[in-house]
Amino acid sequence: MRLGLFQACLGCLAVIFSGLLNRIMLSELAFPGLLVGGALAFEQFVAPSRVLFGQISDAHPLGSRHRVPYVLMGTALFCLLAVLSVPLIFRVDRLLETGDQPGTAFGIAALCGLFALYGLAVSLATTPYLALVIDRTTERERPRAVGIIWCMLTVGIVIGAVAIGLSLRSLDGVSDRTLLQATLTRFMAIVAAVVWLLTLLATWGMEPPGRGRRDGRASERDDAIGLVQSWSLITSSRQVLIFFGFLILFTLALFLQDPVLESYGAQVFAMPIAATAQLNAFWGVGTLVGLLIAGLWVVPRLGKMATARLGIQLIALSLLLLLLSGLTARIPFLQAVMVLFGLAAGIGTNSALCLMLDLTLPQAAGTFVGVWGLAQALSRAIGKLLGGGLYDIGRALPLGAGPYGPFALVLAVELLVALAALLLLDRVNVRQFREDTARGLSKVMALELG
Repeated sequence: MRLGLFQACLGCLAVIFSGLLNRIMLSELAFPGLLVGGALAFEQFVAPSRVLFGQISDAHPLGSRHRVPYVLMGTALFCLLAVLSVPLIFRVDRLLETGDQPGTAFGIAALCGLFALYGLAVSLATTPYLALVIDRTTERERPRAVGIIWCMLTVGIVIGAVAIGLSLRSLDGVSDRTLLQATLTRFMAIVAAVVWLLTLLATWGMEPPGRGRRDGRASERDDAIGLVQSWSLITSSRQVLIFFGFLILFTLALFLQDPVLESYGAQVFAMPIAATAQLNAFWGVGTLVGLLIAGLWVVPRLGKMATARLGIQLIALSLLLLLLSGLTARIPFLQAVMVLFGLAAGIGTNSALCLMLDLTLPQAAGTFVGVWGLAQALSRAIGKLLGGGLYDIGRALPLGAGPYGPFALVLAVELLVALAALLLLDRVNVRQFREDTARGLSKVMALELG
């Protein structure tokens, strides 16, 4: 639970970056959607660095510790970058208003660079953190620990949304950019300080000097057979490519609306900043309930594949209702749909995580998990870029009077993506994966013995 505090902090910051700053840039500052989605996508484009940071953490201890120093270093960096993001966003806004072409290009490049550095800092902190969780738990404890930490991430999302609603209520109806910048900078500084202190609390005393594992297997690592051999195992089964594609589509079906959701509430439902921030809280509560229901009741009774299928069907239904809610412009209906969407996301995510573990070979677990993590990060980046781009395309097309049309286009494409994920899920075959990788492992071991 104490280690999970760090994951809760990440959830809180995710709400601020993917929700609050999205809305400020799109609605209050009227940034182009492609610029907003593209800038935020840079946070995910640097995801391959996680493999590098994991290897550095394994090979180069700091102060006789392999994990905690890197977690603290990464946290300090992303907290600093979070505070710097607010003045930079408003600087870009002033450059866009003046039309200074060289200055605007430099400002946009700086904004993309800041989000890329933020993504690198998050990768630097989270990769050793997950390795620390593995080091601190036995094989039997690990599934429960992962479940708790994932729930803590969702709790952080809910707390972050509530904190935004309570702290920024004074900004409702405010159009003064100077006041917006000052209030947001102060809020971000407070959040960064709290995140830093909670990270210290979460990791204090968690890693004794030296290297060892709780189950007594000193220095044993998942990539012990070597990276080249691990890659040959990954390419030994077509199921790896199929599941990689499924993860991309599944994650897109969950997050394609992320860059425009709060602006959807603002422009179509006329909701203030504090109210649109609460949409993430409704989604987060539903996700937490969905994770618990799936883990405790649905998966044991229906099985992993059937639960994954049910989760995606509920996601598709939620997106359809989210699309229709804009026609009524009733806020309670939108809030209820967000709870249902979160519930569907929790059920689908739980089963997808279970399938991910089934489609991971123990002898190369680090490499396989890295591949699945890359699929999710790549999908989040595509989602931010595509969501903003579709919104811009919708504004350029004659989709009817009012602000509804561009948002409807984003949600309609997301619904089609969910249906595509459902079709691709039918081609995932865990038994085939195990047979293929078992043959591949036999070949690898034969080559090593030879």
